[in-house]
Amino acid sequence: MSSLTITPKGPLRGTVHVPGDKSITHRALILSALAEGDSTIRGYCRGEDCLHTLSALQKLGIPIEIEPDQVHVSGKGLWGLTEPAEPLDCGNSGTGLRLLTGVLAGQQFFTVLTGDASLRSRPMGRIVTPLQLMGAHIQGRKGGNLAPLAVTGSRLKGSDYVSPVSSAQIKSAVLLAGLFAEGETRFSEPLQSRDHTERMFRFFGIPFDVEGNSIRVTGGQSFQAKDLFVPGDLSAAAFFIVGASIVPDSEVRIPNIGLNPARTGILDILTEMGANIQIDNQRDESGEPVGDLVIRTAPLHGIAIGASQVPTTIDEFPIFCVAAALAQGKTTVTGAEELRVKETDRIQAMATELKKLNVAIEETPDGFVVQGGSSLQGGHCQSYGDHRVAMAMAIAGLTAESPTVIDDTDCIETSFPGFHGKLLELLTNSN
Repeated sequence: MSSLTITPKGPLRGTVHVPGDKSITHRALILSALAEGDSTIRGYCRGEDCLHTLSALQKLGIPIEIEPDQVHVSGKGLWGLTEPAEPLDCGNSGTGLRLLTGVLAGQQFFTVLTGDASLRSRPMGRIVTPLQLMGAHIQGRKGGNLAPLAVTGSRLKGSDYVSPVSSAQIKSAVLLAGLFAEGETRFSEPLQSRDHTERMFRFFGIPFDVEGNSIRVTGGQSFQAKDLFVPGDLSAAAFFIVGASIVPDSEVRIPNIGLNPARTGILDILTEMGANIQIDNQRDESGEPVGDLVIRTAPLHGIAIGASQVPTTIDEFPIFCVAAALAQGKTTVTGAEELRVKETDRIQAMATELKKLNVAIEETPDGFVVQGGSSLQGGHCQSYGDHRVAMAMAIAGLTAESPTVIDDTDCIETSFPGFHGKLLELLTNSN
C-alpha cells in the first residue's frame, strides 16, 4: 500500500495535460465493439478503470490493439460478442460493470461480472431492476443488489422505465440493453444526468428521441464504426483547477478539456465562488464540446449548493470540499446523498479527513456545511481506497502549514496515472 506526502509549496505554473475522459472512454470502447468495422479511439483514458473495460471486451472476443495514445477496436456488430471463458473483472469501475451488464443482458450466453471489494459493495439493484423489467436474467448477492452479477443473456423487450434517481450509469445501462431489445425502450429520470451516451449514439448514427428528461431508442439497429477523439477529463482537471485557484500566484493552462454542459457544474460553481477561469479555443470533437482552460489564483467565497446542481458536479464534490475549505465564509450542500454510495461514502470521508487539517466541516444526511477561511494544518489522512478523495487531500495539502501524508494512494491509478508527477511538474515550473 503506497502513500503520498505533500509538502506545502507553490505557486502552480505551466501547462498540464490530463487523462482522456473516463466516462467517454468507457462508452467509446463499448460502442466501438458493437459497431460494424474498425474504430480508432485517440486520447483514451489509460486509467485502470478503463483498462478493465478494455480487457473485458477482449475476453468477449473483440480484437483491440493498444498503443500509448490510441486504441484500434475491431467491432463485430451487435451480435458479435462471444461467451467469455472466465468472469469479467471490472476492478473499481462502477461505470464499466453497469454498462457492460446492460450490453450482456441481451446476449445469448452466460457471463459473470465482478470487481474489487469496493465495487462489490456498491448498489447494483438500481440497474438490475430496470433490466429485469426488460426480461433480463440477472442474479447477484443480496438479491441481485451486489456484485458479482451472473447474467444469463436472454431476448429482451423494450420497456418504459421511470428511474427514481438521476444517473447516467443507470440510463446508459438501460439504453445499451435497448439496442438489443424488441421494440422501443424508454428511460426517464427526475433531472437530466450526463448525456455522453446520447451524444455518442448521435455520433455513431444510432437513432433516438429525447423529450425533456426522457429518451427513447428502438432495438436492433446496427451502426457503422467511426474514429473518435476523447477529450481531457474535466473531473481530472478539477484538481488542478482548484489547486491553481487556491495556491497564491498560480497560473495553469489545461488544454483539450471536455466541456459537456452536463459536466461543467464544477466550473459554474467555482466561477460563482469567484474563481478566475478562462476558456479558449472552444470547438467540437466527436460530438463533444472541447476547450482549453486557463486558471489564475483568485479569492473564493462560500456559496449554497442545492439538489438541482448536484448531477452536473457529482464526481467533483471531493475537490469542491477543498475549495470550500479555503473560501471565505460558509458553504452548504444539500441534495447530494448520492455521494454516500460512490467508491466510498464521500460525504463522511471528506468531512473526516478535512477535520484532520483543521477544517470546520460537518456532514449532514444529504450533504455538508463548511465554514471556510481557517488556516490548514498538515496531517495524516486516509483515502479509503477512493481516487478522488486521495487527490482532493493532496491538493488540500498544498496550502497546509506543514506536510500532509495520504495513505493508500494506489487507487489514484484508476483514473489519473501520473497525477503526482504532473503536480510536481507544475510546482517545479514555478521556480
